[in-house]
Amino acid sequence: MPLDTPDWVRDAVFYQVFPDRFASSDRVVKPGPHEPWDTPPTLYGFKGGDLLGVVERLPYLADLGITALYLTPVFASASNHRYHTYDYMAVDPLLGGDAALRELLDATHARGMRVVLDGVFNHTGRGFWPFHHVVENGAASPYRRWFHFDQAALDRGVPILAYPGAEARGGAVPSKPAVRNGESLQRLGYQAWWDLPALPKVNTDDPFAREYLLSVAEHWIRFGVDGWRLDVPEDIDDPAFWADFRRRVRAINPEAYLVGEIWRVSPEWVKGDRFDALMNYPLAEAILSFAGAGHLDEALLRAHHEYGPNVRPIDGPAFAARLTELMTAYEPKVVAVQLNLLDSHDTPRFHSLVRGDRAAYRLAVLLQATLPGAPCIYYGDEIGLEGGLDPDSRRSFPRDEATWDRELLAFVKAAVALRRDEAALRRGSFRISGAGGGALAFERTLGEERVVVALNAAEAEVALDLDVPGAAGCRLEPRPMPGVAAGPAQTVDPAGHARVAVAARSAAVFRLA
Repeated sequence: MPLDTPDWVRDAVFYQVFPDRFASSDRVVKPGPHEPWDTPPTLYGFKGGDLLGVVERLPYLADLGITALYLTPVFASASNHRYHTYDYMAVDPLLGGDAALRELLDATHARGMRVVLDGVFNHTGRGFWPFHHVVENGAASPYRRWFHFDQAALDRGVPILAYPGAEARGGAVPSKPAVRNGESLQRLGYQAWWDLPALPKVNTDDPFAREYLLSVAEHWIRFGVDGWRLDVPEDIDDPAFWADFRRRVRAINPEAYLVGEIWRVSPEWVKGDRFDALMNYPLAEAILSFAGAGHLDEALLRAHHEYGPNVRPIDGPAFAARLTELMTAYEPKVVAVQLNLLDSHDTPRFHSLVRGDRAAYRLAVLLQATLPGAPCIYYGDEIGLEGGLDPDSRRSFPRDEATWDRELLAFVKAAVALRRDEAALRRGSFRISGAGGGALAFERTLGEERVVVALNAAEAEVALDLDVPGAAGCRLEPRPMPGVAAGPAQTVDPAGHARVAVAARSAAVFRLA
């Protein structure tokens, strides 16, 4: 099947927004008190962020160079993160409702920005109306096959245990699953994702449930969203479902971006029949391993179920080898639109993982800006926001600008501008130019335009030998940007080689002239 990835993503710089925590607008009426904005987040607390707050922060995002937003779920839900959907056809009133999303889409599109929504179709919240219908009516409910219920138990009149242990706790909200080890079907009467009672798993084999989910995808694309980030798609073990999803979404918007939350190198998902790209966690792990080498918070890292087993300090040659693997694991059209993130709402924040080392973050951001794929900045990282394991990784965006790291913000702006100004960094080919010690360099080439990026994660300056074929007598001219200590221009020798000095914990960017 031919690959058809959306062209606009090649030029995009994404910003991931957790709506409850980014910005709050006085135009959205709050129905009651919220957790104080600047206090540490709690598992169940709501801070009061909303979509009109995002609208009001668009000038800040535009100044940063952002061209696309990825919003974690916005549909009606009883959780602050909204992965517990109870109405897929309505934007949560706490976020401003459908009218707020309409205003956000109109405002972003007027600025040439795109908006991608988070689609959670593997599971719902237990407040989702078809699930609630079965809870109330048991075997008599026509929605009984929309979920993985114990059908025999329903027929016997056995009640569904949607709130296990609530009576014993006097109705208290359970903070941890009451079942585990795949026992939810037996213990609760329905299959729950990760055995979490609050997350009943949808039965996508049921034609009516399936059609409902696909109609949701179509509805919001017609509403004007520019794509979907699909939550835990591997857990819907049905390639035909995702093929239908793609076909129906693309019939409405041929340029819609479909990106899957898959944590491993998985080329089978991006062959042209399902997704355009994946969340590039393997690249994030490689960048963290290289840029953070010697500065990692090992205890925090090992506490994370994905980063822990996969992040280890690596040097320049090892990083170069891993980059080569990742850039060749997929077709070039896919590599060009991968969602290249450093962290997310599902991981500790990068700054905490490297114990606040700013040099590590600058190297990581420069890699995001200069490698193939679309960079994605997790809200607040650009000003130094820290955070450990969930829910700490979902802190509120600081309102007091005096707490922002302005030098870091300036660097992120410069890195984004570099990507915008150099077409080769957005659309060019990729090759390793050299690696040694704690350093490596790579080249991005588009027609006659050639850009070389050299990075040194070591604690001492490195003289790096570069291979620059076909460039004898040409000069490597430094591309100035704040926070990058580029040395003088270098001339490529007749054999196509050059040597550049890269300062400790720094980088240099060159244009071939």
